[in-house]
Amino acid sequence: MKDSLLRELVPAVIGVLVRRGADFAAAEDAVQDALVEAVRVWPDDPPRDPKGWLVTVAWRKFLDAARADTSRRHREVRVETEPAPGPGEAVDDTLRLYFLCAHPSLTPASAVALTLRAVGGLTTRQIAQAYLVPEATMAQRISRAKRTISGVRLDQPGDVATVLRVLYLVFNEGYSGDVDLAAEAIRLTRQLAAKTLHEEVAGLLALMLLHHARRPARTRTDGSLVPLAEQDRSLWDTRLIAEGVDVLQTALARDRLGEFQAQAAIAALHADAPTAEETDWVQIVEWYDELVRLTSSPVARLNRAVAVGEADGPRAGLAALAELDPALPRHTAVAAYLHERDGDPVTAARLYAEAARSAPSLPERDHLTRQAARLNARLRS
Repeated sequence: MKDSLLRELVPAVIGVLVRRGADFAAAEDAVQDALVEAVRVWPDDPPRDPKGWLVTVAWRKFLDAARADTSRRHREVRVETEPAPGPGEAVDDTLRLYFLCAHPSLTPASAVALTLRAVGGLTTRQIAQAYLVPEATMAQRISRAKRTISGVRLDQPGDVATVLRVLYLVFNEGYSGDVDLAAEAIRLTRQLAAKTLHEEVAGLLALMLLHHARRPARTRTDGSLVPLAEQDRSLWDTRLIAEGVDVLQTALARDRLGEFQAQAAIAALHADAPTAEETDWVQIVEWYDELVRLTSSPVARLNRAVAVGEADGPRAGLAALAELDPALPRHTAVAAYLHERDGDPVTAARLYAEAARSAPSLPERDHLTRQAARLNARLRS
């Protein structure tokens, strides 16, 4: 069966699924799964009715995904909003699925993407945003991963590092994205920490706890974002902060620094400051230097530019920012903030408005729009 025919059938099959009640994104994912199955099956057993075959298989894939999503949400309901301190509960099948999807036959990047889609419940769009790549690129990566393991027995668990990457991205989506998965990610990371003394498992758990402790102060009652400097720190969960710091100190004592420990150390310094003005930005810059050394991550470099701006002044922050790709997500928002700090409200207002147009979430877009409006109002007065 030619690929051209498959491509021609895709819009019609998606249309059928949407008319049956699937939302468009879920229909696209289901049809993508059906296409992978077609590539595997059709060469040896071509169907007499290709469109009918694709509709049947895609609808079954959609129902399977819907049932899996329902089961995942039920698990989330069983998890308390604020995870209890201490060792995790006995390991359930979810964590095992994370390890099995991180199969040795897959590259780490493909294993993470597949696990996020198949087990974590994230959409292709959400995964693409986390990886800073176009959605079409991520869809192809997931399809290749599915084809790679389509004939493989899933009885060889992947490595801890890959599973940690998945849990980290699931937590991030739950913490700041469209789906509330943060508590579930913490639950699974607790389970993993209870089974291994791996210092980066402890580092990730500490990072999650320290970020989750600030969650009650991150949004107002109307859902709008509250920047870290403006948060009511009395709302921060001191119990989670104390646990996170304790877990982090134990991990750092093993003297095998990794990226999650470095990120947790930065979060701990923020948590330790009684007020925003008392934040130890110099030490935060030093930890970002370690994080950049460990990862060369452009996101880490972007955050480092903010820290440099706080520690050494906005001009130094802008100089650090100038070394980065302007196409990097949130680059424009950081530039706006640093220009405002540098006493240039005209440039800052323009950049805030520009950043709002490309914001990855509605709350972030609204926040940046308000920042631009605030400065424009000041300029008119």
